Amino acid sequence: MDHSKPFLTAQWRHLALLNFEIACEVLEPFAPSGTIVDTYKGKAYLSVVGLLFEHTRVKGVPIPFHRNFEEVNLRFYVRRFNGEEWRRGVVFLKEIVASVAIATTARLAYNENYVVMEMGHRFEKLANDGRPSASYRWRFHERWNHLQVVGDGEPYSPAPGSVEEFLTDHHWGYTCQRDGSCMEYHVDHPLWPVRKARDYAFDCDIAGVYGEQFVAALSAPPASAFLIEGSDVSVYPGEQLVP
Repeated sequence: MDHSKPFLTAQWRHLALLNFEIACEVLEPFAPSGTIVDTYKGKAYLSVVGLLFEHTRVKGVPIPFHRNFEEVNLRFYVRRFNGEEWRRGVVFLKEIVASVAIATTARLAYNENYVVMEMGHRFEKLANDGRPSASYRWRFHERWNHLQVVGDGEPYSPAPGSVEEFLTDHHWGYTCQRDGSCMEYHVDHPLWPVRKARDYAFDCDIAGVYGEQFVAALSAPPASAFLIEGSDVSVYPGEQLVP
């Protein structure tokens, strides 16, 4: 496979992020081989992220009826030393979409943990003050789960070394493979301006959707919440790493 050309291109829009502190030891069993849990000033983070894929193409080809769709994912942050530099990346614990075709493609290409649920979204300017709001919902065992972030103030570019940069500016993805090895893939997007949250909502069957080990962290108030407009994104073919 040609690793110089993107496997997937799209726009990621209306990103709603809730970021929770979590003990490193909870995440360590999920870190792919060759990576370590990354921390910011000694703290590990778990993020729930809702976003909209728009104008999606796979190997340059638009897929009919699958160009625009919601995703809600649970992710954490890792580092890997490739012999020359430390690469900061993301591990997705679960990614929820409404399309069987999208989930199947991601599982086959990267072995990502995609699951299919009925979903919906809503973007609006709140009537009382015009502040932007992004909402996502997903249905699990007849219950609707819900994520919403309401923005506050103007977007700003994260400062180098800030927690905003740590949580939003990653250009590598890592996934565990069926044989226990690790796949690394490159994700290209600009540094996103972020808008802090004025308010948020997170109503979820945490144990059912994500697992008992994440209930304590995701039941606490988030350490931060952001709303991001997003940008064009390119995801490149993965490379299976030799242990």
